[in-house]
Amino acid sequence: MTAQLIDGVALSRKIREEVAQRAAALTARGHQPGLAVILVGDDPASATYVKNKVKACADAGVHSVLEKYDAALSEADLLARLDALNSDPTIHGILVQMPLPKHIDPQKVIERISTAKDVDGYSVQSAGDLMAGLPGFRPCTPYGCMKLIESTGVPIKGKHAVVIGRSNTVGKPMALLLLQANATVTICHSATVDIGAHTRQADIVVVATGRRDTLRGDMVKPGAIVIDVGINRNDEGKLCGDVDFASVAPLASFITPVPGGVGPMTITMLLMNTIESAERVAG
Repeated sequence: MTAQLIDGVALSRKIREEVAQRAAALTARGHQPGLAVILVGDDPASATYVKNKVKACADAGVHSVLEKYDAALSEADLLARLDALNSDPTIHGILVQMPLPKHIDPQKVIERISTAKDVDGYSVQSAGDLMAGLPGFRPCTPYGCMKLIESTGVPIKGKHAVVIGRSNTVGKPMALLLLQANATVTICHSATVDIGAHTRQADIVVVATGRRDTLRGDMVKPGAIVIDVGINRNDEGKLCGDVDFASVAPLASFITPVPGGVGPMTITMLLMNTIESAERVAG
């Protein structure tokens, strides 16, 4: 068996076409979707992420507002700006690029964003809605992972899914989304004694640890679906994920590559959340 690659680039392109159609329909009704992106400081990686988000908005017909601030921006001034964006009817989503300068409390910033515009899905309210199974914004990376799994055509219901990682941004919401889809879910993490004992029973494995070779071939059940969220570099400096692709791919039925798997989906689902926000406002 050789795993079939789950092409995140192709799936992302398909979903963005749908986003563009929905954005055009809203705009025609006088409700062009709007996303505000705030960048504080001059972190090169953050600047690249923000540039990609703004370009994605332009390509999809979503109005974007990019605001760049010096790293010395005070927390009070940033919170005041968020208050203004919360009240702006042309803005349907607000994103503050992380990380922030050390003098600014990131959680305080996240909680200041209106729940109705929390398109990153990071607020306590959004997390609570997800846990309770209520409508709301889903964190973009786990949301994208679900779309990748669904694209295989393999039903999630009744499957045993193992999530390796317990972060608030990926691991925990990923587990909840799989649970909502009626999978039986196990969460593994750095304190799990024998991760392989769990993954060898799993029909679906999602790996989000930020560590190379977290999942190896001897830890995978033949025929499993493997989703690799990680972005790392190998000894040669090439991009790689958290999964040892060479040893896992011959056993899995489907697997995401790195790059070209989960990565393209994150910004795509940010666009989707923004469209959904605009549609709620438009009625």
